[in-house]
Amino acid sequence: MSNNQTVSIMIAGVGGQGTLLASRVLGNAAMKKDFDVKMSEVHGMAQRGGSVVTYVRFGKEVASPVIDRGQADVLLSFEQLEAARYLPFVRHGGLLITNTQKINPMTVVSGAVKYSA
Repeated sequence: MSNNQTVSIMIAGVGGQGTLLASRVLGNAAMKKDFDVKMSEVHGMAQRGGSVVTYVRFGKEVASPVIDRGQADVLLSFEQLEAARYLPFVRHGGLLITNTQKINPMTVVSGAVKYSA
């Protein structure tokens, strides 16, 4: 990591999977290495199995936790449908890490979205 580089990581999942905990662990680890860390989270319907996404950015100096489309260095997804939902945020050459176990989020349970075969 160069001195002026900011690392942008999105963590996505379904409520109850530990998405928020993972972002806090990552953020705390970066702070212990003396990086400036900015974090944000979107809970949505998390308490009912809905989508949860967190943003963790760290570097020498970070102005905002916001990660725009095409700007995430890493997308860590605990659920495949959430990986598909947030894939447009990963930069060209970025990294996608996803759990392959399917967990039906509320959008699938409600019938709004179907898993592809």
